[in-house]
Amino acid sequence: MELSEKVIECVPNFSEGCDSAIIDSIANAISQTKGCVLVDVDASSSTNRTVYTFFGTPESVVEGALNGALEASKHIDMKNHTGTHPRLGALDVCPFIPIKGVTMDDCVKCAQNFSEQLVKELDVPVYLYGHASKKEYRNTVPQIRSGQYENLPEKLKDEKWKPDYGPTKFVPFWGASIVGARDFLIAYNVNIMATKEQAHRIALNIRTTGRGPTQPGLLDKIQAVGWQEEKANVSQISVNVLDYNVTAVHVVFETCVEEAKKLKLAIAGSQVVGLVPLKVMLDAADYYMAKEDLFIVNEDQKLRLVIDRLGLNSLGQFNPQEKIIEYVVGSNKNGPLASMPLCDFVHSLGSRTPSPGGGSGSAAVAAIGAALSTMVGWMSFGKKKFEGLDSAMRTLIPPIYQVMVDLMPLVDADAKAFNMYMDALKLPKNTPEEKERHTEALQAGLTASINTPLKLIETVSRVWEPLTELAKLGNIQTKSDIQVGVRCLETGVWGAYYNILINLPDVKDEAYKEQVKTTSEEGLNMAKAKTEEISHILENREK
Repeated sequence: MELSEKVIECVPNFSEGCDSAIIDSIANAISQTKGCVLVDVDASSSTNRTVYTFFGTPESVVEGALNGALEASKHIDMKNHTGTHPRLGALDVCPFIPIKGVTMDDCVKCAQNFSEQLVKELDVPVYLYGHASKKEYRNTVPQIRSGQYENLPEKLKDEKWKPDYGPTKFVPFWGASIVGARDFLIAYNVNIMATKEQAHRIALNIRTTGRGPTQPGLLDKIQAVGWQEEKANVSQISVNVLDYNVTAVHVVFETCVEEAKKLKLAIAGSQVVGLVPLKVMLDAADYYMAKEDLFIVNEDQKLRLVIDRLGLNSLGQFNPQEKIIEYVVGSNKNGPLASMPLCDFVHSLGSRTPSPGGGSGSAAVAAIGAALSTMVGWMSFGKKKFEGLDSAMRTLIPPIYQVMVDLMPLVDADAKAFNMYMDALKLPKNTPEEKERHTEALQAGLTASINTPLKLIETVSRVWEPLTELAKLGNIQTKSDIQVGVRCLETGVWGAYYNILINLPDVKDEAYKEQVKTTSEEGLNMAKAKTEEISHILENREK
């Protein structure tokens, strides 16, 4: 999926989860908006609610959300709406979330722009929440939604609850919408073989607010409620993970398992609604690997482990390519150069164009060096002849493998930085303003052209200590492979250093120049010293 350098996620929740024709019509209105990519539609008949997840530029997500709302206004009538999920309006909640190349302020502007256009088109009340709200007493969705749709006519009479946008009159078919800007939230359901009441009992136990001020819940930054999922014939502990760095998804799952055991109830897997960051999955993998003393390095295998342990396929297939946000927006994938067949990449380097050049070549060579070194680790692990090394290899392989993975994106990053500088050279400079923009763009291009090789040096610096140990212990039959690998890594650092030197003189920020010079020289000196040390170790090894 190709998306802009500026990506915002929008996750509108509409109060319709039963009529597939209406659900599809809203989805089509969003997906047919230019610049919007609809990636998930999660409909629930029991909650009578559908969550749509789509991405786009700041401008396109506002238009996509508006198109979805306008389509919903043709079909949804809140006077007839019932469902187990709390709701305030036809478009109940519409958050804008920063994903790539944007700030929270950009998302606040999206929330404001969308609210203005929604009122212009439909003349309905709109409340702002999250980072878009300026009123502490109505900053969260539960605060604003208190009393729900049924209590909205009275709420609108209270000056304290005057909408941020739109009329104070009650609009029966629509209700009111809650629009905001927030950090990434994970909607996560844990399936339990129990009644709705038992599921809600566990939800009260785990959610941050618990049962009230005197009975707080077990987990921080967690909202939760219990309900019945009629289609699957299970109940669910429906959780909003407000900050997965505070409380991880796997912690939510394991806590639910423990609480269910106290009630002699069974957990039957779980479900991610919408998308989830890759870090959430890898953190869970680390947890289960440590808990079960497992040794897994490959990212795909780690994902398979988490999908199994959390039971993410219990109510439908969890496809990482469709459910993990980095995979969807392509921010974790190698670019076109690194994805080329080797023959094509070499020919691209040898063509009559300045890009790709030495920086991309240096990153590729260094990645090959880390790959060869990783291979030596694997050739020393899991073999009966070297079973005494298994424990050491479990420690040494992962950091070397990770350096290999982290070097690959730099192949394209270097070419991108060079092209950024060349584009800056072409900018007009006829007026003082144009000259200023030209200078700023040139400096930004130079900085990018320096930061990429600097990152290469810093990345390779992480490999020397485990590589030194690997040289002492690894399978002696792979001696030549690690010798080649070490020299490739050193060559990559030299190449990065030369690329820094050629760009550094034109940088105007003297403090930055001095810092880069110091860091790059330290990295180069380390590479030279460690290459000689490792080479000496290998040359003197006989077994």
